[in-house]
Amino acid sequence: MAIHIALVEPEIPQNTGNIARTCAATGAGLHLVKPLGFSIEDRYLKRAGLDYWNEVFVSCYDNFDELLKKYKCNGYTFFYASTKAGKAYTDFHYPENCFLVFGKETAGLPEKLLEANRETCIRIPMRPGIRSLNLSNSVAIILYEVLRQHGFAGLTLAGKMGNSG
Repeated sequence: MAIHIALVEPEIPQNTGNIARTCAATGAGLHLVKPLGFSIEDRYLKRAGLDYWNEVFVSCYDNFDELLKKYKCNGYTFFYASTKAGKAYTDFHYPENCFLVFGKETAGLPEKLLEANRETCIRIPMRPGIRSLNLSNSVAIILYEVLRQHGFAGLTLAGKMGNSG
């Protein structure tokens, strides 16, 4: 199973670091589309990802078309997260090879991209008047739904507690 997270022009290093940690915990790939609002060497990015960076597959692209060209022809389905989407992320069945695409913190994904992919735009339900959730929280919510739909393949489902007696 290949699930990938694409961040289009992320701006806040701590969010990207948290997302990298989530990708490390789940095995999801992380794809960053430039321009980035920080350096890959940013200490806040590294600190948020803690010591998990060596556990994450990270790729960078000069633009979103470069990423699409590489993966769309290989059968990957792309889902576009936006507060403007007409359907909730729970309304979809996610194939094994998919990308979850998120926009930058201040503006989200470009309207033109959303219009061109209206049938695969997804949103997280929230109360009226709330602009959006934090980017790293949004990634985690939707990623774990995809993983749930596939039985959390490759993940440890149960932990072990010490003997308390």
